[in-house]
Amino acid sequence: MQAGGLVIGSDAFFTSRSEELAALSAGYAIPTIFESREFAAAGGLIGYGTSATELYHVAGAYSGRILKGAKPADLPVQESTKVELYINLKTARVLGLTVPTALLVRADEVIE
Repeated sequence: MQAGGLVIGSDAFFTSRSEELAALSAGYAIPTIFESREFAAAGGLIGYGTSATELYHVAGAYSGRILKGAKPADLPVQESTKVELYINLKTARVLGLTVPTALLVRADEVIE
């Protein structure tokens, strides 16, 4: 039995191997989603996850507050409120998939 699709979890090990994972998923013709744009750019089908830009912005704001004297334990925990969607149309065509227009319109970037 072959998998109908694959979701790769967020992990530093997997992130460092985005290109290899994209090549393997394409080689085995398995539609795959991962959290980053880099994965989709490397040939994966979809990248969908937290905005790295927003994470860096929040980290910088926290650092600034700590440098101004705030106690880290007193700072609230924040979750990301922005997610980004990247779709690789070339990969979709190779896999024989048609991506709905409604999904393409919502994407932050469509890679061709």
